[in-house]
Order: sequence, then structure tokens, then C-alpha cells
Amino acid sequence: MARLTNHLIVVSFDCLSALDFPVLKELPHFKEFLARGSYCTQVKSIYPSVTYPCHTSIITGNYPKRHGIVNNTLIQPGRTSPDWYWHRKHIKGTTLYDEAKKAGMKTAALLWPVTARANIDYHMPEIFANRSWHHQIPVSLFNGSMLYQLDMNRRFGHLRNGLNQPELDDFVLESAVHTIKMKKPELMLIHLVDLDSQRHYHGFSSNEAMDAIRRHDVRLGRIVDALKESGIYDQSTLIALGDHSALDESKAVKLNVLLQKNGLIQVNEKGLVTHWKAYCKSCDGSAYIYLNEPSDSNTKEVVGKLLQNLLQDESNGIEKVYSQEEAASMGADDKCAFMVEARLGFYIKENLDGAFIDPISKRDVREKRYTFASHGYSPEKDNYKTIFMAAGNGIRQNTVVPSMNLVDEGPTFARLLGLNLGETDGRVIEELIIDFEK
Repeated sequence: MARLTNHLIVVSFDCLSALDFPVLKELPHFKEFLARGSYCTQVKSIYPSVTYPCHTSIITGNYPKRHGIVNNTLIQPGRTSPDWYWHRKHIKGTTLYDEAKKAGMKTAALLWPVTARANIDYHMPEIFANRSWHHQIPVSLFNGSMLYQLDMNRRFGHLRNGLNQPELDDFVLESAVHTIKMKKPELMLIHLVDLDSQRHYHGFSSNEAMDAIRRHDVRLGRIVDALKESGIYDQSTLIALGDHSALDESKAVKLNVLLQKNGLIQVNEKGLVTHWKAYCKSCDGSAYIYLNEPSDSNTKEVVGKLLQNLLQDESNGIEKVYSQEEAASMGADDKCAFMVEARLGFYIKENLDGAFIDPISKRDVREKRYTFASHGYSPEKDNYKTIFMAAGNGIRQNTVVPSMNLVDEGPTFARLLGLNLGETDGRVIEELIIDFEK
């Protein structure tokens, strides 16, 4: 298979929505980028549409059921801060960066989800210090390229303010620019989270979110400049994409409160889970319901009735209840007992305490207990598409793809690099590609 580009740079602007396109096309660097490339503003995400499953679908071409990253976080009932699917070992099958390495390509990844301990040459993984005795920098160092990360922290660490935004993206950007100039990777994956953070804590159309989009425009310009200054601009393909959109919310649904009330979760005097028969695992706009014993048909029947009863009253915040088989057919985890979709204006939390429905206050958001906007909803929701934009080697100019799926991106990237991800759920977006062999 012919290789169509020498350098593929993929920039994920987390939470970039199709609704942002009218703004993007008027910003100077996005405008210039779009003028020399092609795009799709109707990219259908996956279910659940949360960051870690989305980014794994992007680089595998498969849905969560198949690649194994079915949520952001692991099932750890009662933990206030569950561990995330940080590590490459959780992914089933191959990835774009695995195939690039097999082909002898130089690879780089900056905060790309689910890459901890991956075989990537210049690697700063997204992984958090999730224990009181952990420190962020050592945790990152031991799960990525140690010498590379030490160099980036020495050069640009002064820009960081913990995990806070926009400082974290500023640090990632400077690291990316330096890496492009000095290392000239053949595959580079960059994950920027500024917009996602602002939408969570200020709302979808907030001034803070719009400011983040303008900062992203400057960041895109800096990456283009780095490609030019490194001398590889004419040999490169640049991708700018979103992984999911977001929807505003004003109430949180706590299904575990209902399950506990019905004797399906037991807690001790400190509120810690001691035993559970059924548990709600949040994906924000949706949730999985798992059984401790998957073969426990009596518990499954009880839970099914409780969930169906919630559908009788819209104020309960539940729009749909999917069976295990229905969830699997949409690409979600086939090991759940049920999957639940929240109504507009609601999202789902794992909390075990308090009322079943919590109104969200500014104080709650300020203290980061709740958010004003979330994702994780069904990709079938209205006004919930994301964006894909591409320019450079192997990409046609001025082509508008009417619609595509998030899982189509990985196979398309593989085609540009002359690689093969094998049989995937997605397809190569042939209408975007210039293949001189045809």
C-alpha cells in the first residue's frame, strides 16, 4: 500500500463541536487551514461519547465493545475518584501508533488518552496522580518517555499549573512545537483539553468556552508555523478534529441512590460500599448498569423494573433504557446489564448519598462536584456531532464530506501512512484522499 504522506500530525481539540464550525471558519488560522484542505462537520461519535473511548476509537477504527475501552474510568464501586483507563494494555487489538512503530516510523504522543506504557518514541502520556502519596511528574515519567519528558519539563514546566487549563494546554503546545522542530516525527498525536474543561465548568456557549476556541486557533497556527520552520510542512498532513460535542445540564441523576434504597448496594457507617448486587457506572450523559454476578437473573429483573418505572415520569431525567443486547449493538460494553440515557438537561452521577435528583448550583460547579455541561450522551442526540478537518499531503482540497463516523478516522490515517489496521468497524474516507496510484 502506497504511503501518501511523510508526516501525519493529528491534533484533537477535545469537545470541539459541529456547532463551533461557524466560529472556526472565521478565525484566522482555522480559516487558512480550511482553505487548503477538506472537512466534515457531521461526524458521528461513539457510545458512550466520552474522551477515552473516543480517542481509542480514533486510533483503532473500532467501537468500544471491540477495543475494550468502554468508559473513562474503571468499575470501582464507591470510590470518589476511580482509576482511569490510562494504560495501553487495556486496549484490545492494534493501534495506529503500534502499526507505525512496526513500520519503523518515528512516533510522538502528547497527552493522548490510553497510551501509558505504550511503545512510542517521544511520549508524554495522559495519566493522573490518583493517590495521596503520588506526585504528578513521577507518575507521568514512569509511564512514558522519561528523558524526553524531563527535557520538556525543564524547558516548559514553568507554564504548567498542575492540571489546570489553559496552562496545561500551553505546556503541551510548547512541547509539541519543540518536538516537531527537533524530532520531526512521522506520526504525532496531540490532545488539547482547554475547551472541554471550559465547557464542563462554565457551559457550552460560555464566554470561557469561546475564549478557549480562540486560544485553540492560536495553537493551530503555532503548530503550522512549527511544521514550516522544521522544513517538513510540504511533506506533512495536518488533522484537526473533535472527539465529541457537549450538552448543557442543570440537574444530576444519582441512580445509585435508587439502587441503595432498594437494597442492591450496601454501605458502612463511613458511606463506603461493602457489597453490591447492581451498580450504576456513570458515563455522564449516559450510564452502564452492571451486576456483580452477571448471571443473577433475579437482580436483573428487579433492576429492569426499577429503570422502566423511571421512564414513566420525565422529571426522573431518564430518556431511554437499553438492554445488554441493544447496548452492544451500538458498540457499547456488551458486559453491562443495561445502559441508561439521560434526558436533555440531565446527566448521571455515581454518588450514593443525598437525593435521587440534585439541582446543580454555581457553588457545586465552582467546587468541582458537578458540571454545567457534559458529554457521554448517545451520538443520536440532536445537535451533537463533532468535526473532522484535514489538509496537506494526500488530502483533496475543498471537499466537504456530508457525514462520517468517528471510527472512520483511524483507517483513514492508516491509509495516509501506508499502514493497515486490519478489519475495523470504520472505513477509509476515500472521498478525502488523493491516491495517485488509482
